[in-house]
Amino acid sequence: MQGAEGIPFPDIDPIAFSIFGILHIRWYALAYLTGFLGGWGYGSWLAGRFSKDFRPNRQDIEDMLPWIVAGVVLGGRTGYVLFYNLGFYLEHPLQIFYLWEGGMSFHGGMAGVIAVLLLYARHAKIPLLQLADLIACVVPIGLFFGRLANFANGELFGRVTAMPWGIVFPYGEPFPRHPSQLYEAGLEGLVLFLLLYVLARFFHVWKQPGILAGVFLAWYGSARFCIEWVREPDAQLGLFAEYFSMGQILSLPMIAGGIWLIRYAAKQKAVEHGAASS
Repeated sequence: MQGAEGIPFPDIDPIAFSIFGILHIRWYALAYLTGFLGGWGYGSWLAGRFSKDFRPNRQDIEDMLPWIVAGVVLGGRTGYVLFYNLGFYLEHPLQIFYLWEGGMSFHGGMAGVIAVLLLYARHAKIPLLQLADLIACVVPIGLFFGRLANFANGELFGRVTAMPWGIVFPYGEPFPRHPSQLYEAGLEGLVLFLLLYVLARFFHVWKQPGILAGVFLAWYGSARFCIEWVREPDAQLGLFAEYFSMGQILSLPMIAGGIWLIRYAAKQKAVEHGAASS
């Protein structure tokens, strides 16, 4: 039975293509490139369509791109070192810089992006929450392609399952496992992208700065927390790995922060409406 034996993992080479047989381009690198370029294009389009009366504008998005790249890479790598493999890197500190070997943390990358938002908003004199709203709308693009790259690499798979869609991953022993990378690509990437677009396009929440950023934080944190139940637990948590994963622990502040930000933005709008009425 397919449900018991599992679906064989597709024959996917982790190297997407090679240039002259020397330079090997991996799916993970393509995912980052697509996320950055796709985010730049989509962010510029959003700035032109929905942000006509205020900043950030298209030029802001273009000027900010190198800052975002630096925040994602430095924050993502630092987060992975601190949250997921600190003992190893304390023994081998030079390997912190071996980015081509993989090892990035979304929560670390998010912290890097938040730092960039704070710095760039002050540098360019852009309202922070308006900038955060626009960036929140483009991040799901990178999340979607990043999780697809995780699947192509056969990594970050889920727990053993008897569900008919369980997949036997190359490094997951001969047992069918949840394709948790695809769950995340769907919920944290595609669904979140569409949700933020609908809110911006049809509910005009651009006029309430902070709503979109808050929805992003709350939705991503909640989706990640739930999906982590079917992912392999993080060994570095020791005893707690049986109950919670590092991803769940790091997602709780996101959920709380997102709810607070939504309430704050709604309250600010109510205050402005009351002042206008009086």
